[in-house]
Order: sequence, then C-alpha cells, then structure tokens
Amino acid sequence: MTTWLQPEPANWWHCVDDAIEEDVGSGDVTSGCIDPDLLAEYSIEAQADGIVCGVGIAEYLLSPYPSDPDECRFTVSKGDGGGVQRGDPIVSGVLPARRALMAERVALNFMMMLSGVATLTAQYVARTEGTKAEILDTRKTTPGLRALQKYAVRCGGGRNHRMGLFDGALVKDNHIAAAGSIRAAVKAVKSYLPHTLNVEVECRNMGEVKEAIEAGAEIVLLDNMDPFEMREAVRNFQGQALFEASGGISLDTVKGVAQTGVDFISIGALTHSAPSLAMHMEFS
Repeated sequence: MTTWLQPEPANWWHCVDDAIEEDVGSGDVTSGCIDPDLLAEYSIEAQADGIVCGVGIAEYLLSPYPSDPDECRFTVSKGDGGGVQRGDPIVSGVLPARRALMAERVALNFMMMLSGVATLTAQYVARTEGTKAEILDTRKTTPGLRALQKYAVRCGGGRNHRMGLFDGALVKDNHIAAAGSIRAAVKAVKSYLPHTLNVEVECRNMGEVKEAIEAGAEIVLLDNMDPFEMREAVRNFQGQALFEASGGISLDTVKGVAQTGVDFISIGALTHSAPSLAMHMEFS
C-alpha cells in the first residue's frame, strides 16, 4: 500500500535523490566509526503538534533492502494528513545503523518542511470552518519543490491552484497593461485556450470586476480588496462568476475574508513562509 495520498506528487524521487547526493557526496565520513553490520532500532518523532506530511519520502529512504537481515523493518505510525502531538512516533524501524544515519537528515528536512506546510494550511482551513471558502495555494513555491509543497497543502486540507503557467489562465495586471485592457486580454486568451480551462482575471476595483465578467471571465480574483468591497462584488455579481480573494491575508484576517462569501482564498504564505514542524530521529 502506498504511503502517499493520491494523486501522488509527480517525480518526487528526483528531488530526494538530488538531496541525498548533495548531503552524502562521496560518503558519510563520520559513520565510518560504526560497525557496518550493526543494526539500529530508530524512531522519528514529532517535537511539536501539527499535521504530518512526507512519510513516503521516509519510506523511500529508510525501507530495508531485500538483502538486509530479516529483522529489518519500516513501520508507519502516523500517515500523511494525520495529526500528531509532541512526542508522537511517526515512523520507526530497524536498519543498518550506518544507512539510517546517512538518510536521517534528508528524511527529516523533507518531512519537517512539508509537515510545516500541511500544518499551516490546516490552521487556515480551521479558521474558515462554517463558510464555503476553500483555501488555495499559489505558485510562490521553492523552485524544484512545487509538486511536493502543493501536495503538503492537500495534506493540510487545502486545495491546489494551478500547478504552473500551463494548466490555468490567470490574467494579471501586467497582462492587462500589455494587452491594452481586460476585455482585449480575455478575448485573446479565449481564442486559443482549450475548452477545459477557465479564464481568471485579477481585479483591483469594482470597475475591473464588471469588465472582467462582461468579458467572459469564469473566475474573478479580488486582489488586495478590503472585505467590504469583496462582499459587494460577490453580492452584485453572484452566480456570474466564481470569486477568489488574495493579497496579504493572514490567520487573523482570513475568517473575515471568508465571511464575505468568496469561493476561494489563495495564500502564498502556505508555501513560502510556513515554519517547519520540529522532528527528530532517535536510536533506542
């Protein structure tokens, strides 16, 4: 059974392999002091409360090889998307001590970072409970880690915005400036866009909202508007488009934004500012 929630992030193992190469290089010089046949019983434990993400990476790095002794094992106590409290075991096992130490830092780096994203996302989702608003991520991700960070958002109960420039049309202020108007930009995009993709337009005021909807935008991004303007936009154009709020939204303000009636709230901080969830590996 896979330890990943579906859909599994694309090509994640390339990132992990690169990280191992970066950290281990030509070999772990410190662990040469350990008998190569020594087996270690280990456990990765949470050092803070949060949401787990990245167990599949731990499995990839810490699973026994077919040639390992029979007593070697890898056990999952908390899967991706599950809640943990300080001291809870997440994964544990028995492995040659040298190999466990070689993989320790890379496994922890990924799990702590991804669990931090999942934990922050879950906090935003909890603040919007009772509203229809769904929490979205953005493209403000660490280069090379987008698929994994967006997977972590899903583990925290959020949803993914577009994965990249290829799977969704978002007409922003610079597109509008270059095309000449919202109407011209939307018309041009719709002339070549597949029918399976929607057009979203970033709007800063009610005049732009009206122009975007009249131009045929299916989604309107309310950029840095105050909640009163957001509520007015939703009320005036209800049923004509979906509404997304974005720009400077924090844990303190997200509930008020959700209560305006918007369908989505996109938050770049989920992936660019989430603090890591503390974990450690201990030998017993």
